[in-house]
Amino acid sequence: MAKYYKNILETIGNTPLVKLNSIVDEVPALVLAKVETTNPGNSVKDRMALKMIQDAEARGDLKPGGTIIECTSGNTGMGLAIASVVKGYKCIFTTTDKQSKEKIDILRAVGAEVIVCPTNVEPKDPRSYYSVAERLSKEIPNSYWCNQYDNLSNRLAHYESTGPEIWEQTGGKITHFVVGVGTGGTISGVGKYLKEQNPNIKVWGIDTYGSVFKKYHETGIFDPNEIYPYITEGIGEDILPENVDFKVIDMFEKVTDKDAAIGTRNLARMEGIFVGNSAGSAIMGVKQLASKLTKDDVVVVLFHDHGSRYVGKMFNDDWMRDRGFLDDELTVKDIIAKKRNKALLTLNANQTVKDALKYMKENDISQLPVIDGNSKIVGAVTESVILTSLLENPLGNSEKHLSEIMSTALPEVDETLPLKKLSYYFNEKIPAVIAVDKAGIRHIITKYDIVQAMG
Repeated sequence: MAKYYKNILETIGNTPLVKLNSIVDEVPALVLAKVETTNPGNSVKDRMALKMIQDAEARGDLKPGGTIIECTSGNTGMGLAIASVVKGYKCIFTTTDKQSKEKIDILRAVGAEVIVCPTNVEPKDPRSYYSVAERLSKEIPNSYWCNQYDNLSNRLAHYESTGPEIWEQTGGKITHFVVGVGTGGTISGVGKYLKEQNPNIKVWGIDTYGSVFKKYHETGIFDPNEIYPYITEGIGEDILPENVDFKVIDMFEKVTDKDAAIGTRNLARMEGIFVGNSAGSAIMGVKQLASKLTKDDVVVVLFHDHGSRYVGKMFNDDWMRDRGFLDDELTVKDIIAKKRNKALLTLNANQTVKDALKYMKENDISQLPVIDGNSKIVGAVTESVILTSLLENPLGNSEKHLSEIMSTALPEVDETLPLKKLSYYFNEKIPAVIAVDKAGIRHIITKYDIVQAMG
């Protein structure tokens, strides 16, 4: 019997939980990403967009042939637009001029009208994207303003779907839930469900500098001085949305625009997970809070949306460099940070050629430092030297000690050395260098590591 969905809306939800590895190697806990990009609109907002429409239909607020109006940073609009195509509604969206061009183009691609409003105005200013949406809803007959900030269907969607999915996928083992906070629907809905299952689960909200959430949560004071323009998209607010249930949230952590952007890029380069700006902020928040975690903790961090919406921003070197987020000059420290395996593997001078070949094959490496009994680096061997020795005399040379065939020790460099100067050390006889970081820990840097860091 054929198996298929009746329409694209039936594919919303049941998104995967994926273990993170390299990017959280300094975090003691098991860190799992709830990757929401597999939703049809490529974001978590599909869940609440559909729920808001369904609830509005049930109340009679949204009637056939009506127009959906919403103020959106792009993702909620995409979810609403997809649902509108299926259900036969028109869409008008207001957004801010700080949103990526990709987001605006995508909304227009699915038939929505998009009105771009200025970012740097007060929420009650008639030019703000909140105010324009509200005004249009009053002027246009048979229209419905979803108002994702104060519409509690937003929160309920995550209580009914995202929260139960995470609980089931972790087998009830989750100890921490971490997510960027914008409208507050995701953290509040998921957090409420999880705490009902286990009150000891910690719910951490990721905020950005320029947003009011963290200070309000800690002091109960709405401080206008906290509000200023920021670049990070999808999280932080200059208002207090009704959907934010501060009682469910245990703490907020702020992440800078620069760290959020770098984190976004690193998720793609270190994990192969191509997600958006708020995901970068969330994962950097987890790293900042690593000291609060233990090896027994199970952390679920939610990734909101897809990286394709940020190709002209966080994934564009010129854009990053213009904002001071990307240094023009890479250093050895940058290469160390991007290495998948940071452990320095070595061979002992008393080991045999046969031992070395076996060890290299097992670890898929082609050059290694050689140490003496005091762990001092005294030489180096390469796969080509080992093979040459064996080919010359397979039986006689296989039992030779490495001290008999090794070359001189690899050069040592400091982690602050610029990449352009690092290239001076490499030649036909020197295939790698030993880098020493500020803690005195040694790392091997190969030509392949340099290529990976520049990719």
